[in-house]
Amino acid sequence: METQSINKTANASLVGIGWMIFYSALISGMHVSIRYVADSGLHPFEIAFFRNLFALIAVVPWFIKYGLTPLKTKKLGWLVTRGAVNTLCMLSFFMAISIIPLAEVTALSFTAPIFATMLAIPIFGEKVGIRRWGAILLGLGGVMIILRPGFQVVGYGQWLVLFSAVGWAVCLIIIKNLGKTETAVTITTYMSLVMAPLTLIPALFYWQWPTWEQLVVLAGLGILGGCGQMAMAQSLRLADTHVVTPFDYTRLIFVSILGYLLFEQIPDRYVWIGGTLIFISVAFIAYREQIKRSAQTT
Repeated sequence: METQSINKTANASLVGIGWMIFYSALISGMHVSIRYVADSGLHPFEIAFFRNLFALIAVVPWFIKYGLTPLKTKKLGWLVTRGAVNTLCMLSFFMAISIIPLAEVTALSFTAPIFATMLAIPIFGEKVGIRRWGAILLGLGGVMIILRPGFQVVGYGQWLVLFSAVGWAVCLIIIKNLGKTETAVTITTYMSLVMAPLTLIPALFYWQWPTWEQLVVLAGLGILGGCGQMAMAQSLRLADTHVVTPFDYTRLIFVSILGYLLFEQIPDRYVWIGGTLIFISVAFIAYREQIKRSAQTT
């Protein structure tokens, strides 16, 4: 009986890993689509609006199934705040994708969980041991390797990615708080409802009607993003975070391949070395979080 339970857990973990790799492939495809549409002349702010518009359409089935239940909440302020912060992150990230190599954007974006761990210290009074501090420093060292300040100019695009990563870290903290009382459906629904109109405002300053080809790609990236979020949720449902998190690193591989094939972008060794260090840091932090949760439940 115990052997069957172990085998069942192992199989669920393997399926969860598969879903995480699938998520990485879908999100990589979305990022490539963003770069493609941006290169065709559409402003990143407008691309962000259409991304959220198609995401808004995707939540319609939930209202059909649950009625107005997803809108019932006692934390409207925090839900709106999360959507507003996420809007700034998305605008910054989409702008960064349009101006610097995709692999570099991806490697730097891995830092969000590192910043979230750092923010949890003053916000939640969370105690971080020497091991996790070591992982944090390792991740920040990876950032320094990619940016190489003093040896090259740290550009606008790189700062935008780091800004978005810090913003996403704030969102992770907010979601952690919201998750105590709100369902995933409510959190996701409000994200779409808040972000669609907020991203429309800056998009209007750069508005141009997309061509049919651009509209198809915009719809495609919206679908890729939505399916990617569901794939990640499925991955985390089937397996522990520390098991599947390391396989998100495949996103850097997928993006590098697609960036080379479509845009002739070749990541330098600093992106690979720094990105690897950042991801080792994130994977270790996830592992230590799992140990901490296990200790609290026993």
